[in-house]
Amino acid sequence: MTAPALPSYTSGTSTVPLLGDTIGANLDRTAARVGEHEALVECATGRRWSYPQLVADVDAFALGLHALGVEKGERVGIWAPNCAEWVFVQYGTAKLGVVLVNINPAYRTHELSYVLQQAGISVLVAAPKFKTSDYRAMVAEVRDECPALREVLFLGDPEWERLMATGRAADRGFLAERETELSADDPINIQYTSGTTGFPKGATLTHHNLLNNGFFVGEGCGYTEADRVCIPVPYYHCFGMGMGNLGATSHGSTMVIPAPGFDPALTLQAVQDERCTSLYGVPTMFIAELALPDFASYDLSSLRTGIMAGSPCPVEVMKRVVDEMGMTEVTIAYGMTETSPVSTQTGADDDLDRRTSTVGRTHPHLESKVVDPETGLTVPRGTAGELCTRGYSVMLGYWDAPEKTAEVIDAARWMHTGDLAVMDAEGYLNIVGRIKDMVIRGGENVYPREIEEFLYSHPDIADVQVIGVPDAKYGEELMAWVQLRAGAPELTAEALKEFCTGKLAHYKVPRYVKVVDTFPMTVTGKVRKVEMRQVSTAELGLAEVVTA
Repeated sequence: MTAPALPSYTSGTSTVPLLGDTIGANLDRTAARVGEHEALVECATGRRWSYPQLVADVDAFALGLHALGVEKGERVGIWAPNCAEWVFVQYGTAKLGVVLVNINPAYRTHELSYVLQQAGISVLVAAPKFKTSDYRAMVAEVRDECPALREVLFLGDPEWERLMATGRAADRGFLAERETELSADDPINIQYTSGTTGFPKGATLTHHNLLNNGFFVGEGCGYTEADRVCIPVPYYHCFGMGMGNLGATSHGSTMVIPAPGFDPALTLQAVQDERCTSLYGVPTMFIAELALPDFASYDLSSLRTGIMAGSPCPVEVMKRVVDEMGMTEVTIAYGMTETSPVSTQTGADDDLDRRTSTVGRTHPHLESKVVDPETGLTVPRGTAGELCTRGYSVMLGYWDAPEKTAEVIDAARWMHTGDLAVMDAEGYLNIVGRIKDMVIRGGENVYPREIEEFLYSHPDIADVQVIGVPDAKYGEELMAWVQLRAGAPELTAEALKEFCTGKLAHYKVPRYVKVVDTFPMTVTGKVRKVEMRQVSTAELGLAEVVTA
């Protein structure tokens, strides 16, 4: 009798226990341990903080906020690009027991008003402006719609400086007293998912969620006090404030902010000047860095590790990051805002094939399983299904939206990710697409990720995204949106078809090609395939197919 196939289930084991403290207590513990070690560098201004100096500014913000009458459990919003003050607000609200609400810097008035009201934000900390966004004008436009909003503090304004001065003059003993009233399981952060349909949902996360996830990401990268982490990814997202800041401070490492927003040249300049050992980014960021005309002129010899995450990581890009950027211990991480965010990560000792073709294995103290989306039953290893994760990292729920929470977290506390994955015999996971992205062409299930990986091998293609568009005969047809390398000739559908013929099954060959300079993106670097489908359906005149 042959043994049944192993189920697609794994749990992440570890000899390192979970941390039981709050974010504020952990920061104080690190500062006591590392002394005058450098904690934070803001490259745009040249400002620097040692760990004691950082704690002093964090405490000043917390005490200044307390002086404004902000109580434990209130929601304080931050609407700003990456800057040192973001860090003060992140850790200061945690020390006070206040729920920090991260607001996407790309939001406009409609979205801002929704988040201010939905979270019941009482105090908003905002940059005066960023890029083309006039935050002052937008706040003024929506303020009357938000009755809970008592105070707005614009960074650099007299009100901000007054708050910090008040906090510096206050008794820091209050924060030690407040710490005794805080639980690691208290909600401490609301992050609005960038959802492609409807209003965004506020994932509510605890000290325990965020601190441990940042800590174990740092463990996966082998962080010590010697590490300097370059963080070009946005703070408003878990990647920046969790994996970046908390990953660093829980190990006594140094946080380096290369610029307020992502700039490939400034990122590499920061790595060179600050001798960063670790670099974070979504794939499009690494692609932009590698594409710089003077890429070879940067001294990146200090780099050892880093994380590529946020969306599927092209194999060819990963290989170039290892070979040309020297990130020999770079890891791939996979997760979502609702899981704080990381659920799986490759290991620094995994071979290149594992690090370029999988998202690694289940993180310490977490569980993963792959289920049939229809039945909810665990599928055998090697079979595609929906990836679910469970453990300390799963959010409390969506803020004030129990029915939305129930749609993604089941009775056994499994978070249903909506991602299609395959688990292999060793427990490594490969993400093959989103359930909603899967294209069904003439009854064949087609995973865009597989076709994208193949098209990256085309010598003229720098980046590519594959989507399904309506088709009267097959239900859906494939379309490739392509970014070409500099100087490459125009690419036609016929030429691309010729390149694919004999290498891909006929039903996987894109029928349509659109050459673009950029893809529609969320601020966290995720490609908005829903928007691409809408644009392509209109441009190709396929709207009548949808309604037929």
